[in-house]
Amino acid sequence: MKPGIILYGLLAATLAGCAGGGADNVVDAHAMAELREVLNRRPSLPDGFAQRPEQAWRVPFGRLDKNCGSALDAAAGHAPQEGLTGQAAVSYQGDGLGERAGVGLARYAGDEAETSFDALSDGLESCREIRVAGGTDLRARRLDIGDAGRSGDEVVGTRLRGRLNGYPYALDVVLSRTGDTLVSVVHAGMTDVDRDRTKKLVAAVLSMSTA
Repeated sequence: MKPGIILYGLLAATLAGCAGGGADNVVDAHAMAELREVLNRRPSLPDGFAQRPEQAWRVPFGRLDKNCGSALDAAAGHAPQEGLTGQAAVSYQGDGLGERAGVGLARYAGDEAETSFDALSDGLESCREIRVAGGTDLRARRLDIGDAGRSGDEVVGTRLRGRLNGYPYALDVVLSRTGDTLVSVVHAGMTDVDRDRTKKLVAAVLSMSTA
């Protein structure tokens, strides 16, 4: 399936979701078209990542508390709805064991992008661990991505390390705001993920979304 077809389907689904989100959510066809164009561009991802986007990343856990769940949901294409005018999400396959990058873009009216970023970043910084029955136990600590986030107005990151269903698992989560757009990135893999690759991934996505 061609990337454009995948993205069109994701955006169409998002349109339907936003339409039912309430009177404060006004879907902007122009904003949706711009997000579609952004995700159809060929980003300069780190070596080993496929350049062809696939369907949105899926959160691999059961039900999570609000602090941990909201930030992960944004990367999966389910950003906060208040003031949302459009969103889209894709993922990229990496060559590491179970490695995948998820990217979510959400555009907002007025200053709602800043409000949503503040809420999600507060939640992410309060997310200390993820524990789900069946052998899932991940501990969180702050992730500093340094200059990789210089294209964003605001950036925050967290690393989650431990076990998923009993197997070693790692997940980097980075949230950023660029103007009226919330940019969410996850970098996941079995055993571990490299922080330098996460930083390069975030820099590439921010460069793509602000071009």
